[in-house]
Parts: sequence; C-alpha cells; structure tokens
Amino acid sequence: MSKSLVIIPTYNESENIAKVISAALNAGPEFHLLIVDDNSPDGTAQIVKEMSFSVGGRIFLLEREGKQGLGTAYIAGFKWGLSRDYDYIFEMDADFSHNPLDLPRLLKVVSSGEGDLAIGSRYVKGGAIENWPFIRHFLSYGASLYVRMITWMPIKDPTAGFKCYSAEVLRAIDLDKVRFIGYAFQIEMKYKAWCKGFKVKEIPVTFTDRIEGSSKMSKAIVREAIFGVLNLRWRRIRGDF
Repeated sequence: MSKSLVIIPTYNESENIAKVISAALNAGPEFHLLIVDDNSPDGTAQIVKEMSFSVGGRIFLLEREGKQGLGTAYIAGFKWGLSRDYDYIFEMDADFSHNPLDLPRLLKVVSSGEGDLAIGSRYVKGGAIENWPFIRHFLSYGASLYVRMITWMPIKDPTAGFKCYSAEVLRAIDLDKVRFIGYAFQIEMKYKAWCKGFKVKEIPVTFTDRIEGSSKMSKAIVREAIFGVLNLRWRRIRGDF
C-alpha cells in the first residue's frame, strides 16, 4: 500500500476536481487521494466516484452531510488516513492554488527526516503568489507578521494550506481538541506541531489564485483567524495544549 495520502476537501468544485485529481495522480504512483466532500450540490462527489472506478485503489471519497468547514474536513481526513496506517498525510486545495507537481518536494522533506512537517510557503526565498492584487498581497503578508508576533512561531507562512505531515505529528496532536475551522485551523495545526517540538520546514512554492469556481472566504473566517491567534497564545500560556 502507498504510504502517502493527499486529502482534498471539496464543496462545489465540479469545475476543478477532475483536473486536480488527474494532476495529483500524475505527480507519482505513491500518492493516494482522499476527497472529503461536504454534500456539494453541484455533483462534485459523483465526478469523484466515476473517476475512482477507472483508477482503482488510488482515489477514495469521504462524503459528509452538509458544509461543515475546512478544518473539520481535514480532521476527518486525518483520522481516516491514520486508521489506515498512512505514513505521510498531505493537505491540498482543489482549486489549483497548490500545484500538485510540488507534492514530491513536500514528501521528500518529511520522508528524508529533514522535517516532520513540510509547508509549501509563499514567503520564503523563491516562493511567490500569482494573480493577486496588491491589497491581497498586503493583507496576507500582514496577517503572517501578526501571527508570528503573537505566537512567536518562526514560520513565515503560518496560514499556508499546502502541507505534508508525518503520521507521528498527527498522532501527537489531540485532533478532537482542534477548535478552529477556517484559516485559524491552519495556524492552530502548525502551532501545536511546533509547540510539541516537531521540526517544521518551509519550502518555496508558487501560490496561484483560483481561476474556476468561487472562493470560500468569508468575514467569519477572517474574524476567526484574527481572534483565534490570540486564543491560541492564551491557551499556550495557560498550558491548555
């Protein structure tokens, strides 16, 4: 069995899902895919089912009842992968903001022992963002500085969602106590891994804004990230980690 599982959460990604699945499969035969779909009304899950028939044993589908948020989708995927003894578990978006051809680069960091958690980073040397206006660059980079200032975490892209975990990291984190579901989820998982002493390695990637489909960003997700960072720091001070 493959040791590598790529988790891709979806909600209304019918325009992208077939293409991103094909690209991820082409990244290497070692990669299995788990699509976690929140009952997309546009037929995303049906597309995944049809593709799984033609690529037996490498595409899996976890269907959930209703839209429950990014963080809970990943937690469900982590538990699914750990119960099946995958050694390396990835997070990746369905909209091609993350390039599936970078999957082997993330895997190499963790499988070689260079890091326990590999992050595809926009803000290390060589990283880049395409198709974003200046104001989004400014807000995103400002958010990263804010997170680092509050948490003291030495990660330049703390909201990044393109990652490879060793199974050891995910087993060390109490997944039932992960509280956040939006961008704050990405920060919380990195923070908990770093606080537990795991090696975190950032590698440069090019982040490309989605071309098809609609963004899942909302004001509630932004608020969660702003106040969630303060909550994380406070919980660490209290020893609630």
